[in-house]
Amino acid sequence: MFRTVFIAGAAAALAASALAPSAGAVTAPALAPPEKITIDVVQVNGSGCRPGSATVAVSPDNTAFTVAYSEYTAQVGKDTKATDFRKNCQLGLRVNVPQGYTFAITQADYRGFASLAPGASGEQRASYYFQGMSETARRSHTLRGHYQDNWQVSDQVAIEALVYHPCGAKRNLNINTELLAQAGTSDTANTTSFLTMDSTDGSINTKYHFAWKTCPQR
Repeated sequence: MFRTVFIAGAAAALAASALAPSAGAVTAPALAPPEKITIDVVQVNGSGCRPGSATVAVSPDNTAFTVAYSEYTAQVGKDTKATDFRKNCQLGLRVNVPQGYTFAITQADYRGFASLAPGASGEQRASYYFQGMSETARRSHTLRGHYQDNWQVSDQVAIEALVYHPCGAKRNLNINTELLAQAGTSDTANTTSFLTMDSTDGSINTKYHFAWKTCPQR
């Protein structure tokens, strides 16, 4: 099971989900491998992340990776297009780890900014799965107007519920996210409501935390 941890302060009311794919055999928990982890973006598709507008970076200590978007905003109301209310992004990531290690995602942190008129709402959705596996974890959370502030949320997976990438397999990690701005009863003739998960300078990003284990010797 995972729990959602809302970060107070500037604001928080949206959430994402944790991975729940099948796992291969693993041994005891381990520290992050000392060798540098790399991640290849093998697929990027969606109205919220045209090619070149999403970047992935691994932390220096191999404990997490971030995804930064530069054009990920859903909006509704005055001066918007009919298709602007929904934006999505589908990422296929190949996580390259040293031989003898495997990983799970133990926490996902999402951040952004929202400006919602009275009566409007914003919704964030996410799903995660490993390539070729049927198990998919999904979550969606709603933020309601009137609201104008940053939002941040963290979803955490309990240690006993972590599920690891199968040892020795080569399966992409697929992360699908979606933002929706819904007009509701807001005055769409005079107001614009939006929900964003982007920044032009990369200062706003989503962060995924690794849990590591070693694989059995063969």
